[in-house]
Amino acid sequence: MPRDAEGRYEVRRICAWFDDKFQTEVTSKLVYERINKKVMGQGYPDSKNVKAGAARIKYHLDYMAWLLDQRRWLAGDAMTLADFCAAAHLSCLDYISDVDWNRHAVVKDWYAKIKSRPSFRTLLVDQVPGFPPPAHYTDLDF
Repeated sequence: MPRDAEGRYEVRRICAWFDDKFQTEVTSKLVYERINKKVMGQGYPDSKNVKAGAARIKYHLDYMAWLLDQRRWLAGDAMTLADFCAAAHLSCLDYISDVDWNRHAVVKDWYAKIKSRPSFRTLLVDQVPGFPPPAHYTDLDF
């Protein structure tokens, strides 16, 4: 967390963006529908939700690209909790190939930096039984 109040506010704002808005509009629509429902025996994915999540992720990737065009990291010039919060959501979506990494090179580069962190690499070995990740998922230089 940054030392100054303005920096801490920005980190918290971006964390809230991902844990509230992104979760509601994207993660819950894609991960829940495609994985959680099957794992929990709750039926088949609702195609309406999947389409909505697939459409909304574009908006969020565009916003991330805008932020990263202004800054080195999502909340400023230093890596913060905001970057790991966002990366956790994207990692789940990347696991099911729902992130268009070609949409914005700056977002892909940012994620590659996060992915290569020792603290993040341990997440990349986790697997959901019955759902193997795509080949690029654990590739740090994807």
